[in-house]
Amino acid sequence: MIFGERIRLRAINQDDLPIFVEWLNDPEIIRGLMVMLPFSLDDETAWYAEVRKKPQEEKPLAIEILTEGGWELIGNCGLFGIDWRTRQAEFGIVIGAKQHWDQGYGTEALGLMVRHGFGTLNLNRISLRVFADNPRAIRSYEKAGFVHEGRLREGHYHDGVYVDVLVMSMLRSDWQDGGKKD
Repeated sequence: MIFGERIRLRAINQDDLPIFVEWLNDPEIIRGLMVMLPFSLDDETAWYAEVRKKPQEEKPLAIEILTEGGWELIGNCGLFGIDWRTRQAEFGIVIGAKQHWDQGYGTEALGLMVRHGFGTLNLNRISLRVFADNPRAIRSYEKAGFVHEGRLREGHYHDGVYVDVLVMSMLRSDWQDGGKKD
C-alpha cells in the first residue's frame, strides 16, 4: 500500500466493483470522465478481468480515507499507457464519493502517484487530460505542480456540447525542483 497523511492507495479488488458501478452511473461524477453510457456490474466485472492482466505498474489503485468506521473507499487512480522507452505515463483519477469532494483527497492522491511514478517507477514524465469545464480538477492539478502543455479544441463531446480538453504534465525535473506538493 501507499500511505499519505490522510489517505491510502491499495490494490482494487472485486468487492469494489459494485461501488464503482454506482459512481459510473452517476451523471455528476462521470461529467469529468470519458464515460458516456451506463455501466452494468457485468461490464465492470469484464473491465476488472482485463485490468488483472495488466502489468502491476498499470493497475489502478483504490483511494481510501480513514473514518471512525475504518477505511472508506472514495475513489481510484492510476498510471496507464506507460512507455518504458521514453519513461512516461498518463494519470487518471476519480473521486466517486461526492461527499468527500473539495477536501483535498484528490490532490493528495495525485501527489502520492507522482511520488510513486518518479521515485519508484523512475518515470521522467507524467501527463494527464482534463476537460476545460472542470475547474475543480484543474486547480488540483496545478496545485500539485502540473503545467499546461496544450489544448485540444473541442476535443470532447458530452450532453450536446463540445468541450476543450487540456493537456497538462509534470517532468521529473519539475518534481525534483519542488513541483511536488506531497
